Amino acid sequence: MKVIPTALPEVLIIEAQRFGDARGYFIETFQLQRYQAAGINLPFVQDNLSRSRHGSLRGLHLQNPRPQGKLVSVLEGEVYDVAVDVRLGSPTFGKWVGVTLSAENHRQMWIPPGFAHGFCVTSESALFFYKCTDLYSPESELGILHDDPSLAIPWPVKAPLLSDKDRKNPRLSEIDPARLPGYGKVR
Repeated sequence: MKVIPTALPEVLIIEAQRFGDARGYFIETFQLQRYQAAGINLPFVQDNLSRSRHGSLRGLHLQNPRPQGKLVSVLEGEVYDVAVDVRLGSPTFGKWVGVTLSAENHRQMWIPPGFAHGFCVTSESALFFYKCTDLYSPESELGILHDDPSLAIPWPVKAPLLSDKDRKNPRLSEIDPARLPGYGKVR
């Protein structure tokens, strides 16, 4: 397993080793000791799967309280995946990192608790899988406008397909700071 650091030190890209032959391939997508050695020490308590069509943009989402760390990957298709540091007091507050995840590159991205997350489908469709470190909590849910000018994320789709809820998300600066996670306070 190869762990690739990003511009946000807590966000990691993981490339699992692929074993292939004439029959196909095998990839170990999670192994507790290896992920703990990479610094991913929280237990996973919920798995989610979504299928989305080309141009769909889901996000930017997070929970606070009850923040979720997410280990994300693409089983079919391709997405542009983004993590944004929204922890008050963090030296990288408001900074983001984006990476292409696909069924071809088999990459995963670790988005720690306290970070907002979103992705945009760049293939015809995508099957997106994520492991979460806390259960979904509707009362803890927060959203940030995907095209917030202060973040300036260059999404690869000009007119993304959004849910009604995501279309109404506020800019990061419009969120009551008391609702955001604090740096060093997120488990």
